[in-house]
Amino acid sequence: MGLLVLFLAAFLAGAINSVAGGGTLLTFPSLLAFGVSPIAANATSTVALVPGSLSAGWAYRGDLRGSGKTLLTFALPSLVGGALGAFAVDRVGDATFARLVPWLIFGATALFVVQAPVRAWLLSRIDRQRPSGRGATIGVALFQLVVATYGGFFGAGMGILMLAALAMLGLESIHRMNGVKNLAAVCINGVASVTFIALGRVRWPLALLMAVGAVLGGALGAGFAKKLGERRVRALVVAIGVSIGLAMLVRGR
Repeated sequence: MGLLVLFLAAFLAGAINSVAGGGTLLTFPSLLAFGVSPIAANATSTVALVPGSLSAGWAYRGDLRGSGKTLLTFALPSLVGGALGAFAVDRVGDATFARLVPWLIFGATALFVVQAPVRAWLLSRIDRQRPSGRGATIGVALFQLVVATYGGFFGAGMGILMLAALAMLGLESIHRMNGVKNLAAVCINGVASVTFIALGRVRWPLALLMAVGAVLGGALGAGFAKKLGERRVRALVVAIGVSIGLAMLVRGR
């Protein structure tokens, strides 16, 4: 029964990620409820959702033509930060990470809540954005390093931070922004996954089961999620995130 719950959580995460993002808020707590230690749950969830990130990045490949400089600006710090974050979470240990988990979930939920209004604001201003030179590029790269380190450490909600950074670079297409963001997420989650694997933190049977569920959810569940509507999907994810955060905060006392 527990394995079925994990598969369904990953399936729903894949479907939700295809519409609104936030799937980690389902997969990570499900692994904790299954009895997986906090860091192993984080590592297993990250590995399980990488195939979905790859497919999302591939879907935007046509929008990335001529974006070599921007991709490089985001890819390099994403690779470095993803590894740093994964090493950091391994070093803090399960006991400390377990105390941080409720606040990480609350923080990720808050980022998820502001994603829609921030995205709307970016769309309203995107035609007025202009590149601001080498200084802005260096600043954005350093900001991305911080975001990627957070992404390797936990990661839920990092997408909206990357969209804000891309706006600072002056990109004029929201589709190109999403393409760069997804590629950066692949870099962050990919290198974090390799790091977690090297550290022996991944529960492979569960990761493979959930990876299949996430891919199927993205392919088959996206239609249902779209019919449900992005607003309702977002409300569901927020409700789940707040409920899980409160439950874990109470349980930890």
